[in-house]
Amino acid sequence: MDDLAAQAARFGIEPEYVDVYGQRQVVAAETIERILRIMRTENGLAAPSPYPSVIVARQGHPARLDLAGLDPGTPVLCDIADAQGSVAHCDGPAGDCRIPDDLPIGSYLVRAWFPGGAGIEERRIRLLVAPERTYQGDDPKGRMWALAVQLYGVRSHRNWGHGDFTDLARLTKLAGDVGASGIGLNPLHALFDDRPEDSSPYAPNSRLFINPLYIDIENIEEFPGLDAAGMKEVEALRNAERVDYSGVARAKLAAMRLAYARFRTGASPGRCEDFQRFKEQRGQALVRFASFEVLRRRFPRAWWTWPEPWRTPSDADLAALRDTDGEAVGFFEFVQWVADRQLAACRDQAEARGMPLGLYLDVAVGVDAGGADAWGSQHAILHGLSVGAPPDEFNLEGQNWGIATFHPSGLLAEAFEPFRQTIAAAMRHAGAIRIDHVLGLNRLFLVPHGASSREGAYFRFPLEALLAVVAQESVQRRCIVIGEDLGTVPEELRGKLAEWGLWSYRVMLFERYPDGLFIAPDLYPSMALATFTTHDLPTYAGWRIGHDLAVRQALSMPSSETKADRKRSLEALQGALTHAGTGDAEDFASVARYLAATPSRLVVISIEDVLGVIDQPNLPGTVNEHPNWRQRLPLPLEDWAGHPGLRGLAHIFADAGRGFRHGPR
Repeated sequence: MDDLAAQAARFGIEPEYVDVYGQRQVVAAETIERILRIMRTENGLAAPSPYPSVIVARQGHPARLDLAGLDPGTPVLCDIADAQGSVAHCDGPAGDCRIPDDLPIGSYLVRAWFPGGAGIEERRIRLLVAPERTYQGDDPKGRMWALAVQLYGVRSHRNWGHGDFTDLARLTKLAGDVGASGIGLNPLHALFDDRPEDSSPYAPNSRLFINPLYIDIENIEEFPGLDAAGMKEVEALRNAERVDYSGVARAKLAAMRLAYARFRTGASPGRCEDFQRFKEQRGQALVRFASFEVLRRRFPRAWWTWPEPWRTPSDADLAALRDTDGEAVGFFEFVQWVADRQLAACRDQAEARGMPLGLYLDVAVGVDAGGADAWGSQHAILHGLSVGAPPDEFNLEGQNWGIATFHPSGLLAEAFEPFRQTIAAAMRHAGAIRIDHVLGLNRLFLVPHGASSREGAYFRFPLEALLAVVAQESVQRRCIVIGEDLGTVPEELRGKLAEWGLWSYRVMLFERYPDGLFIAPDLYPSMALATFTTHDLPTYAGWRIGHDLAVRQALSMPSSETKADRKRSLEALQGALTHAGTGDAEDFASVARYLAATPSRLVVISIEDVLGVIDQPNLPGTVNEHPNWRQRLPLPLEDWAGHPGLRGLAHIFADAGRGFRHGPR
């Protein structure tokens, strides 16, 4: 077992952990052995080097070149280079090699030469020079509030049964009219448009590109119009009770093909030039994504079963694909260009209206193992293991999310570029992003394929290096970063995230003492987003009447909470609201006032809570038993402006004062 533990440590596998109940859990030897086999066979990884291979230097913090394993007096000659070539040297004894403190923010390669047993030896180390912390907003003390919306579920008189970017543009105007600083959205990542059963925005095909179902087809210059296109099915899609993903995808892809055909034959010079600029901006990542979309339609099975060279194609192979299938590849590039420009227009509108936050976007913790990102960055993705979570009070059997994640050695080999691209893509049009399950920057619970959710282990990640990349992108793109730090979070980790400037994610349902009493508003941290619930938890209306408990009971799903427990929780909530002087638990406005009374810099209010929706967007542990990610909001967007709940929010945050920065009212 000692040898097994040593092997596990080399790969970053933790042999034990403390669960949500504070109990020490030891990972079975069989589980560790199985994970090690997967690491070696499916990922082709030998044991990582025992020496540090990445160093983080934060501006304002002196940093040494860590040359572990060398005697401190060993003479060392070092060269520091960026993509253009050598930029600095740091020579001297191994124990006193310092990183120059005037290096610009960026990524560097350090080559260190020193005498060894076989003559002069060389060690290569990745150096990340990062800002001291992430971007904190133009007003470091200002407070904001935002309206959170599951965009796919927005019902309007003009969309095609799935919320789109014209709806978002109107939402942005509406949010500004009621004084909100921005709009919070579900992940907009590209999904599988021909697999309607895979509708979760948290299990994407790609985090680098956008789900084309959010495109407003009628806002594409080359689309001839519904009548000319003969698309009679749109009215039925618009009136459907739930999102019909397969129907929407068929209609929108057919319409976009019509638009693309007209674009290829008659687009204006300005449109063609902008399309070319977009392709140059997104580079080889766009080529690979568009090629994957073509190939997965040609070979409908998982990409690892495709014939060579398409299983692991080179850039030359993809260039050859464009020679034979250029129109097909170009179509998917066109779709992404349209999506990008429509989302950019929403961002531009928020900026023009002076909204301090603008768009607040979500970043999923992983990707579908059979998707474009996993295919395009095979050396940086762990295969054979799925991200999940050990048992907790809401999921007694644990969770297996069925998604793949990066592996540290692969990230390092690629200079963290796949992770950087993911963060940069999310920040491209955002004033803030939320990193889902931010604990994953430190460690993730990984479950072997085919194993139960209980048969997993935590896997360590290079936290400092990943935070450095996040900080670099955040400052460059002026984007606030929120870390979803729910679950069992070591306080030292929360401290580390705060030190780097990531805001905490505080959900009122969880902000309670062990006896169930709610934490007072003034005890919330300032560097935080405060909200009542999340997409994976009950809405306020559903929670208050125990609807979520009834749903779980009807589905024979285990629950750690009884009706008596919920009654005590409601009493505790009423006591907290009364003590804070914010109102009565019968009214969600009282909860909004409670959140507004916190010092947290961002308060987010879910539109489901404003409209009194009782069903939560997603019920973890279900697939088809609950209409996850398919629910449409009950009120058309055109009627939101007159809704008393929304008007009430405007007054609540206007009256709250305490530094709130409001959008244009």
